Amino acid sequence: MTFSLRNIATAGLAAIVATPAFAMEAPANTAPAVAAAEAAATIAKGDTAWMIVATVLVMAMIVPGVALFYGGLARTKNMASVLTQVLCVASLAMIIWVIYGYSMAFGDTGNAYIADFGKVFLKGVTADSGAATFSDGVEIPEYIFIAFQMTFAAITAALIVGGTMERAKLSTMMVFTAIWLTIVYFPIAHMVWATGGLIFEWGALDFAGGTVVHINAGVSALVGCLILGKRVGYPKEAMPPHSLTMTLIGTGLLWVGWFGFNGGSELEADGVATLAVLNTFVATAAGVLFWMLGETISGHKGSLLGGCSGAIAGLVAVTPAAGNSGPFGAILIGAVAALVCFWFVTMMKPRLGLDDTADVFGIHGIGGIVGSLGTAFTMLPGLGGPGAEDYNAMAQLVIQAKAVGVAIVWAAIGAAIAWFIAKLITGGRVSEEVERDGLDLGEHGERAYNY
Repeated sequence: MTFSLRNIATAGLAAIVATPAFAMEAPANTAPAVAAAEAAATIAKGDTAWMIVATVLVMAMIVPGVALFYGGLARTKNMASVLTQVLCVASLAMIIWVIYGYSMAFGDTGNAYIADFGKVFLKGVTADSGAATFSDGVEIPEYIFIAFQMTFAAITAALIVGGTMERAKLSTMMVFTAIWLTIVYFPIAHMVWATGGLIFEWGALDFAGGTVVHINAGVSALVGCLILGKRVGYPKEAMPPHSLTMTLIGTGLLWVGWFGFNGGSELEADGVATLAVLNTFVATAAGVLFWMLGETISGHKGSLLGGCSGAIAGLVAVTPAAGNSGPFGAILIGAVAALVCFWFVTMMKPRLGLDDTADVFGIHGIGGIVGSLGTAFTMLPGLGGPGAEDYNAMAQLVIQAKAVGVAIVWAAIGAAIAWFIAKLITGGRVSEEVERDGLDLGEHGERAYNY
């Protein structure tokens, strides 16, 4: 089995190969070579420790990070509903990942679009199974690679909640998530990150999930908004966030957790991981400042909500470029993404009449597109990127655009199928009465706040 969280073909590194949990007996004349290879591979305790930390950091991004970020943007009567949906969707994604998701995305064999089911229920994986890093003969336990990738699947599913919150039923989100993971997330993860995957073999650069996570979630949330329809009263009634304090706390938790998200995607505690961490600092800072600058230039006051939105835009955009950019390039990509996302959210969204409650498409979708395309330029040595002197940015841009196109089309079609089936089975959204009274009481019989 081979896999990678960044495209190693363009970076010029050796292919990542997981050590099988068991091997067939080799012919006598090859036994010494096999034995030498097995002896050469060792579990790196330092890398393993870093990956455990990175995995826990990504978990903090989901609960409580995403939950509080979205919850603060909701109205008071829907706070508990949002928290519950994020919690349940992420939990379901984790269970499905272990049962068959990991096998579909990173199984031993497969084709350009999906792996096999040879590791259903993690068959053959033990505490002694190794997953190779980017250094020859150095491995981390396969269990921690499984756990790390599991958090990616969970947070991508949880991000979609923000697009349809305040009207979608919990049952709808659960049915949708199960179908969507199977026909959208697992195939895209395989195509982008697994050796032999369609997009991986093109040489596309996606260090930590610009296509797999952000474009995927953004487009899927947009499709959900269109299929479920607008909230009752939107856009005539004012629907301001009930707690920007909660949203800021969620933003901070997301930013901190993102160091594990990006830094952990190197699979090693090495120089590239530290570059990804540094880029996660500066791209996000640029996003904060340039979103608020956009507010000021457009005649509005710089706002806390704008600063939080800019931070997420910067984080999203730097995700595919985290290890494929120098710090200056990261600043540029964070700034550009913040301005483009600000333009879409404040100008295009109202014109299009979209009720994307937490701007999942406007920030994750648009920011993911900007970051994925922009990575072609952040690789340039002239911008401090890691590309070779003869690196061809325009040729890479074509590859990046193809990858973005496939991700958009696959996510749109797959999400539409998942949303329609979920709506058919569960009804899709709550009744108008429940929506007006609040999903906290109508769906869960409780309030987030008791006065």
